[in-house]
Amino acid sequence: MDQHLRAIRAEDIDPRHDWGRALPALGTMGVDFEERVDYRRLHRYRLSRARQALENSELGALLVFDVNNIRYLTSTKIGEWERDKLARWALLTRGGEPIVWDFGSAAMHHKLYAPWLKPENCRAGLVGLRGTVNPAFGLMEKHAKEIAALLKEAGVLDMPIGMDIVEPPMMFELQKAGVKVVDGQQVLLEAREIKSADEIALLNRAAAMVDGAYQVVWDMLRPGVRENDVVAEVNKFLYTHGSDDVEAINAISGERCNPHPHNFTDRMLRPGDQAFFDIIQSFMGYRTCYYRTFNVGKATPVQHDAYKQAREWLDNAIARIKPGVTTAHICEVFPTAEEFGFPDELAAFGLQFAHGLGLALHERPIISRVVSMDHPTEIKEGMVFAIETYCPAKDGYSAARIEEEVVVTATGCKLITLFPAEELPIAGRW
Repeated sequence: MDQHLRAIRAEDIDPRHDWGRALPALGTMGVDFEERVDYRRLHRYRLSRARQALENSELGALLVFDVNNIRYLTSTKIGEWERDKLARWALLTRGGEPIVWDFGSAAMHHKLYAPWLKPENCRAGLVGLRGTVNPAFGLMEKHAKEIAALLKEAGVLDMPIGMDIVEPPMMFELQKAGVKVVDGQQVLLEAREIKSADEIALLNRAAAMVDGAYQVVWDMLRPGVRENDVVAEVNKFLYTHGSDDVEAINAISGERCNPHPHNFTDRMLRPGDQAFFDIIQSFMGYRTCYYRTFNVGKATPVQHDAYKQAREWLDNAIARIKPGVTTAHICEVFPTAEEFGFPDELAAFGLQFAHGLGLALHERPIISRVVSMDHPTEIKEGMVFAIETYCPAKDGYSAARIEEEVVVTATGCKLITLFPAEELPIAGRW
């Protein structure tokens, strides 16, 4: 690979935003008659963003075990089964090309099918599988010395090396090998906070899939249907339409709505139930977090009131989103924890809330009274985040939960979650 490819070039770092047009919800096939997502351009953008963040830091390299960061740096992925195994890792040094250590034969596969990586930079590796392979067997020591040698060759061994997550014994072996390990998560989150046009197109496609999933939910909501029935059918719909990971589907109904338990059960829907759902899934790695609330057949005045209040809080916050404002400015319009029945902000965390979306469910920015009022951060053009509100009903058990995903434009924001939510939807109305 030519030396000039290691530079941070303007054309690779340009996010290519065109806010004058509707955000595209592109098909997934490769075609010759229109431009869709350019995955090699996407790789160059992500790698250039990471290099830029690395150059702006005091770090000599980034050593990552988190699968989202591995994908961001290398554009490789081997399946959701490996998400919690710490079975793969990648290294990016200043001025260097990314190196990935992968699970067995996956390294050989990358040499054949990932020409954007140097063949010699696709290596097989094994450290511990979350402790299953005893550190005493020496694999961690072997790879720590290998990494230290690569850092020395790149001339950065004397500099701090940023890491995201790691098995403690592996970190100890790196330290023994002379590697100064520090937190690299902030550098990578800085790189990932501004999305390119390709990333936004993928996030929009993922949201469009959930638009369709909510039509499935709407059609199903009848007395006798269970929460887990809805979860099953939504999983089928999403995987049929190209999802690569249905991370979670919250299905909450009836008396389970307040307080919010954040999971689903086999509870059967009943007439008059308020029910809310959160569909968390990804397309080509890019995630959704997308709540909607419904009622089954009918709704009481207090259920309508809770929905109207949740919608008002949400709309007031969305109206404040634009580049240059702070996270504090947005969450000022969220109610305090005490205003909706919680003893403090930590107990209410995640209920009046916004969080960045990308390859991970939670990226920058985080907008919450827990952190944002005392530590405000700037909203930037090209950020994508989900913003969600929750309002318990005065009956003591119902509640409304609504969430929208927004793209921050040059002058404000655009919604990419389009299933109707302006008023409380009542499925199978009597």
